[in-house]
Amino acid sequence: MAKGNINVSVENIFPLIKKFLYSDHEIFLRELISNGTDATTKLKHLISIGEAKTELGDAKIEISINKEAKTITIKDQGLGMTADEVEKYINQIAFSGAEEFLDKYKDDKNETGVIGHFGLGFYSAFMVADKVELITKSFKDEPAAHWTCDGSPEFTLEAHDKTDRGTEIILHVAEDSLEFLEESKIGGLLNKYNRFNQVPIKFGTKQVNDPDFTPKTTTDAEGKETTEPHKQIEVDAIINNTEPAWTKAPADLSDEDYTNFYRELYPTQFEESLFHIHLNVDYPFNLTGILFFPKLSQNLDMQKDKIQLYQNQVYVTDNVEGIVPDFLQMLKGVIDSPDIPLNVSRSGLQADGAVKKISGYITKKVADKLASLFKKDRADFETKWNDIKVIIEYGMLSEDKFFDKAKKFALYPTVADTYFTFDELIEKTKDTQTDKDGNHVILYASNKEAQHSYIQDATAKGYEVLLLDSPIISHLMQKLETSGDVKIQFTRVDADFIDNLIKKDETVISKLSDEEKEKLKPVIEGAVNNKSYTVQLEAMDSAASPFLITVPEFMRRMKEMQASGGGGGMMGMGNLPEMYNLVVNTNSPLVSDILNANEEDQKRLTTQAFDLAKLSQNLLHGEELTNFIKRSYELIK
Repeated sequence: MAKGNINVSVENIFPLIKKFLYSDHEIFLRELISNGTDATTKLKHLISIGEAKTELGDAKIEISINKEAKTITIKDQGLGMTADEVEKYINQIAFSGAEEFLDKYKDDKNETGVIGHFGLGFYSAFMVADKVELITKSFKDEPAAHWTCDGSPEFTLEAHDKTDRGTEIILHVAEDSLEFLEESKIGGLLNKYNRFNQVPIKFGTKQVNDPDFTPKTTTDAEGKETTEPHKQIEVDAIINNTEPAWTKAPADLSDEDYTNFYRELYPTQFEESLFHIHLNVDYPFNLTGILFFPKLSQNLDMQKDKIQLYQNQVYVTDNVEGIVPDFLQMLKGVIDSPDIPLNVSRSGLQADGAVKKISGYITKKVADKLASLFKKDRADFETKWNDIKVIIEYGMLSEDKFFDKAKKFALYPTVADTYFTFDELIEKTKDTQTDKDGNHVILYASNKEAQHSYIQDATAKGYEVLLLDSPIISHLMQKLETSGDVKIQFTRVDADFIDNLIKKDETVISKLSDEEKEKLKPVIEGAVNNKSYTVQLEAMDSAASPFLITVPEFMRRMKEMQASGGGGGMMGMGNLPEMYNLVVNTNSPLVSDILNANEEDQKRLTTQAFDLAKLSQNLLHGEELTNFIKRSYELIK
C-alpha cells in the first residue's frame, strides 16, 4: 500500500477547497458522470482505432444509493486506470487527462466526444462527501487500484481485487449533505443534467412485460374468456435518451420526430411549436441544436430561460445570455457546443471569441429560416405572423444584420387583414399617400375597434391603414423612418383629422368666416374648460364629425417609446400629462348651431358633442360618464 500527499500547486489550490470548487454543490453528480462518460467514449475510440484489444459490450454508467452506509456510487465500464494513472491523473490535480487525450488524437478523424477540459471534475466529489473511494481496473492487463482520501492532502493507494473493467467512485456523504441520499433528489439531478447523456445511465430497476411471455386465454364452461396477467420482469431503469433529435441529421428526422422531441423537452407544454430551426455547423466552431418558435404573446416580460445549453449532451445552463442573441431568448430548444466549457462565468462567456461567433451564426440561421418559410408558403407565414411578430420586431431593433434580412419577410398587416412587406407597402401607397410636400405617409391604427371612426375616414379616401399593435412598434417605426432612402413617416389615424394627415393641394373652404371662427373658439374653450385639450378649428367635410379628438403623433409616440423602454433621448416623456387636440369641424351644421345658439344652449351642445368625442376615444370615465348618460336620457325624453 502506498501513502503520500496529493501534489497541489499554488496555482490550483484555491479551486480545490472542499466547499468552493463550484458555486452549486449539486454539480458534483454531473461532473462525476461526465468523467464516466469520458472514460467510456475514450475506450470506444481506442477500440475503433485498434489500440484497445477488448469489447465495449453494453457499456453504461450506474448510479446507486445506500442509505444505511450513507454512500453514493457512480460506476462506469470505461477504460479504467492503472495505479500509475491514478497517481498521475488523480494526485497531480491540475493535469487534465482529457486534455492530454485530445492532444494525442487531435488529428484523428474519429469523434472522441470528450467532455473534460480542466482535470478538476473528480474533486467535486468532496463538495458532498467527507471521504471518497476510487476503485478502478484498466482495460490494460494490470491490477486494479484502490484510492482513498478523506478530503485532506493525504491519500492511500493500494491494489484491489476488482476484475471487471471500469471505475467505481464511492462517496461517503457528509452530514451536511444527506439530502443527496434521497432517490428523488438524485433522480431530479439526473433528469436535469444527464437526460441526454451519450452513455446510458442506469438508476435503479423497473418492472416491464416479459417480451418472451405470451399470456394464455382460457374459456370456462359458460363461455367466458379469461386472460392471465402478463408476466413481469425486472430490467435496468435507463433514465436518459442517448440519441436526442439534435444529434441526428435533419434529413433523418420527420416533422413527427421534431414534435415528439419538443414534447420530450417540455412535457408540461400543451401548445405545439409553430416551427423549428435545426442548427448544424462544424466550422469555424462546432454547434448543433434545435430551436422552436412557440406562440408568443404581446408581453415582452415573458419568461426566457427556455433554451437549454448542452456541452456534448451534458446540460450546462438555461441562461444563454451572451450565447444566444437577446431577441431570440424567447425561443425554446437546445444548443449543444463542445466549444463552450462546462464551467465558465457569464463574463467569460461574453468575452469569448467562439461564443460571439456562435451568437452571430444563430442570428443568421434564424433569419435564413424565416426567409425560407416566407418564400415557401407565404399564406402559412401570414397566419403565424401575430404569434411571432414581437420576436422579429425585437430582432430588427437590436440586430442590424437581422434588420437588413428581416425587411424582406417582416409583415405589415392592414385593418382589412391583408399583409405587405415593407417594399410592397411603399409601392402600394406611394401615389395615394404622398402629401403635397413629398412626404410619404404610412397610416396605422393600434386598436381596430377603438379607432374605428378614424379608420373609416381614412379608408373612405382609398388609403391603406396598417394594424400595428405590438408593444415595441413605436421604436421600430422610428428606425424604419430613418434607415432607408425612402422619405416616409408613420402616423396613427387619430393623430389629426384625415385631411391634415395627408395634405393634398386641394383645400376645403370653411363655411364660417374668420370673424365667426374668432367668436366661436372662446365659446368652445369655455365649455371644454380643460387644459389637456387644445381647440383647433378646421374646415372639413360637412358630413364629418363635428368634434374630433386627436393625439399628436410625436407626443404620443415618444410617450409610448418611453413606456416600453428607451424614447429616443426624450427622457421623462412618459411622465408628462396627456395632451389632446379637439378638432372642431367648422363646416358641420352642429357647429353652426352652437355658434348661433344662446349662451345656455352653446354650453349644453358643446358639452354633449365634446363628451361624444371623448367617448369615441374611450376617454370618458367616472363622474363625466355618469353625467353624460343622464344628460343623454334627458335629451331623448
